[in-house]
Amino acid sequence: MPPVIEARDLTKRYGAVLAVDRVCFSVEPGRIVGLIGPNGAGKTSILRALLGLTRYEGTVRVLGRDPWRERAGLMREASFIPDAAVLPGWLRIDRAVDFVAAVHPRFRRDRTRAMLAKTQIPLHRRVRELSKGMRTQVHLALAMGIDAKLLVLDEPTLGLDLLARRAFYDALVEDFMDESRTIVLTTHQVEEVENLLTDVLFVDRGRIVLDGSVESLATRYAALSVDPARLAEARALGPFYERRSLGKILLYYEGADRAALAALGELHAPDVADLFVAKLSGGAP
Repeated sequence: MPPVIEARDLTKRYGAVLAVDRVCFSVEPGRIVGLIGPNGAGKTSILRALLGLTRYEGTVRVLGRDPWRERAGLMREASFIPDAAVLPGWLRIDRAVDFVAAVHPRFRRDRTRAMLAKTQIPLHRRVRELSKGMRTQVHLALAMGIDAKLLVLDEPTLGLDLLARRAFYDALVEDFMDESRTIVLTTHQVEEVENLLTDVLFVDRGRIVLDGSVESLATRYAALSVDPARLAEARALGPFYERRSLGKILLYYEGADRAALAALGELHAPDVADLFVAKLSGGAP
């Protein structure tokens, strides 16, 4: 099957500011991809380009379409949840469900109502009468009711408490995801989603600094906990990041000889959150 997303030399400028710098990546069907980076790294600009919401340089194909020139066709098969709910305050929740059902041919009213039934939100309430977290839940339920091949999420659980965030991600996997669908999401709560992700794209200063499957990270990267007495030997093996933790020193490696590392201390595979910090924090001293 062809990639769901294919970007080649994707570039986005805002005047003199280079927000996205010739990034190249592809996303296969049936994957859950975490687009992860600090504030201002270029994540939202990349998402907006993929959805045809902004002009860009380079070549982008999403579901076989040029997003900028064929956005109407693309959005019949894609769904987008931005980082801020945009429903008008006067709108009743049940009327919002009716409206989306009337304008989107792939909307499944039953799925949205099932998601709303798991909340404490009465359908006769108006948006302005809801808390920020409740408004976010309504927006999520409406967007996930669209039977989309591609779901794009930009900080989707912003404003939700821990229980609501977990309920959302459970619904995402159980009620939405299957082998024919693809999800691309950004989030600052990396620890909460890393067990869901199949792939990660780390973005920093408009560039992709890591692109790979979560499964491959365990063989590609290693973290070594070493005593100070053996630090010089460990540094000689070329770590790309180093930090102190509970009296020991942690060093991170890419493509290093694991047998040589294991002889110096305790070796383990870094999780996604730790690897993100290591990759974006600079080299070892």
